[in-house]
Amino acid sequence: MYETPRNEPAITKLLNRWREGDPAALDAVIEYVYSDLRRRATAYLKRERRDHTLQPTGLVHEAFIKLVEKREIEWQDRNHFIAVAAQVMRRILVDHARGRNREKRGGKFEDIPLDEALPPASSRSSIDLIALDEALNKLAVFDERQAKIVELKYFGGMTLDETAGILDISEVTVKRDWQIARAWLRNQLQ
Repeated sequence: MYETPRNEPAITKLLNRWREGDPAALDAVIEYVYSDLRRRATAYLKRERRDHTLQPTGLVHEAFIKLVEKREIEWQDRNHFIAVAAQVMRRILVDHARGRNREKRGGKFEDIPLDEALPPASSRSSIDLIALDEALNKLAVFDERQAKIVELKYFGGMTLDETAGILDISEVTVKRDWQIARAWLRNQLQ
């Protein structure tokens, strides 16, 4: 779905230079990954309600602001950076939903459509983003890898192949864990 540049070593070197304090390296990293993160944010936000106030560019910019604070991370490669960015975007979206609910003073939780893989195939239902976050936190308690797979695929827009590469497991394992996690989440969210 998304193209991965073949210059992984260059990005890894830039990430490490940035961690060591080179501000120009961060600019170069942003140049390499910005369009990919924006495509992922756009794809994710298409599943949001139509009147959502957060736009893809805003989501990516907020994610970069948070990522700048994570300079101490020992970046492995571009996929590692994208995975951390997916986690950051998840936190931003959940915080956004919580803030919106506070503004409504007890109003209905913000519902978002979950990709076609999580709900039963016959229904394109919406789920509560906060409930999904809580269910993912519960899932992580007994199977952290399955929770990470859901986070990478749902919030990061990653393919099975990309997810397998980030987690250093086979694509077959990702597919199996994804199916199990979907079933578990479906049960938790009903």
